[in-house]
Amino acid sequence: MQIFHSRQKTELNTHEKIIQAAQKLFARHGYDGTSTKELAEKAGIAEGTLFRHFANKKAILVEVATRGWVELLTDLLTELSEMASYEAISQMMYKRMLRLGENYDMMRVCFMEVQFHPDLRDRIQSEVIVKMTDVAEAFFLTAMDRGVYRRMNPRVIAQVFLGMFVVAGFSHETITQPGASPQEMKEMAEGLADIFLNGVLAKK
Repeated sequence: MQIFHSRQKTELNTHEKIIQAAQKLFARHGYDGTSTKELAEKAGIAEGTLFRHFANKKAILVEVATRGWVELLTDLLTELSEMASYEAISQMMYKRMLRLGENYDMMRVCFMEVQFHPDLRDRIQSEVIVKMTDVAEAFFLTAMDRGVYRRMNPRVIAQVFLGMFVVAGFSHETITQPGASPQEMKEMAEGLADIFLNGVLAKK
C-alpha cells in the first residue's frame, strides 16, 4: 500500500512538472514554438514519460489554459465575496496588479494561446467563463437588492466587471508602462474602479 501511494505521488509530481514546464515555455515561445522534446527536457523527464500523462501536446495546452482561467477567476471572485464594502473594488484590483509578476506566465498563455485555438476558447467559455459570470451576477444582484447599485442588468454588470479585471490583471501589456511604480498601479486601479462604479459622464 505504501509503495502504491509513493508511486501515485510521484506520478502527480511528474504531471505537475509537465504543467509548470509547459506554462513557462508556452508563455515564452508560444505553443507552436515549443516541441514535446523541449517540454520533457524542461520538466526533467523522458519524452516518452510525457506521453504517459498526456495524449498529445494539445492536451497539455488545454489543461494549462483551463486551469489558469479557473485559478484567475476563482481568485477574483473569492476576493469579491470577501470585500468589506462593495466600493472596495480599487483595492482588490490593486492587489491583482501587484501580484501580476507571480501570474505572468499563466496569464500570457491564457490570453495569447486561446486566440489561436477556437476549440480551446469555446471550452473555456462554456466550462469556466459562463460559470464565473453566474457567480459575479449573483453578487451584483444582491448589491442591487441592498440598494448599493442602481437597477441594471446584473449579467451585463458582471461581464463588464470581469472584463475590467482582465484588463487590470494584464495591465503591463495594455494600459500601464513596464516597470510602473506601486503608486502608478494604485492610481490605475482607483481609476478603473471609479469608472466601473461611477462611469465617465460628469454629474449634473
